[in-house]
Amino acid sequence: MFDTALLLAAAFIAGALNAVAGGGSFLTLPALVFTGVPPVVANATGTVALLPGYVAGAWGFREDTAPPPGLSMRLIVVLSLLGGATGAALLLVTPDATFRRVVPWLLLAATALFAFGPWIRQRLAGGSQPSTLRATVGVLAVAAYGGYFNGGLGILLLALFGLLGQTQLNAMNGLKNWVSALLTAIAVAIYAAGGVVLWPQALLMMVAATAGGYGGARVARRIPPQWLRWGIVATGLVMAGLFFLRG
Repeated sequence: MFDTALLLAAAFIAGALNAVAGGGSFLTLPALVFTGVPPVVANATGTVALLPGYVAGAWGFREDTAPPPGLSMRLIVVLSLLGGATGAALLLVTPDATFRRVVPWLLLAATALFAFGPWIRQRLAGGSQPSTLRATVGVLAVAAYGGYFNGGLGILLLALFGLLGQTQLNAMNGLKNWVSALLTAIAVAIYAAGGVVLWPQALLMMVAATAGGYGGARVARRIPPQWLRWGIVATGLVMAGLFFLRG
């Protein structure tokens, strides 16, 4: 009963966190490991569990979702699926230890980009928008990261959309959740084919993550944008620090 309560609580909070800022995997992964699940299987199972939460979060932001300048929703869908499939395939053949060493640095970089993204973009590009090619490569790279290791995906996507010229935080959050849902869906199919998913735990956590994802999205729409922005920055810093401690 304790293990069940722990997994449900972790999935609910993770679903809400992913809808707003990302980082839910840092809750689901240790919760699954604590209950005796091997780390690689826990990573895949936790990602499966959070998929409905991403969809629910995206639906919660449905009135606000919009692509950044230079990209269409159709192109974003294609890039999300392609990148997610690539990352998931790499997970099945690459040791986790290699990637775990660089995760804290990636999270720190992503948090800094999100915090200072508008200023950096104006300073480096003179206010001009990135080319479609650079935007395409950026979305594809982050989607591949998400298919390989879901931790910090939301922070990376928010940082990327900010650099691509998206200024409305709720629009960024909605798009973040749609991209996360798409790349996670294709990654889940590959994880399942590779036999690295514990379905009883995944299905149990899906229910809680869905409720948390929708509730988190609706609450976030009522939070002042500046508060939400610095809350996301704080989340990224805490996540990076915890990953450093784990390393």
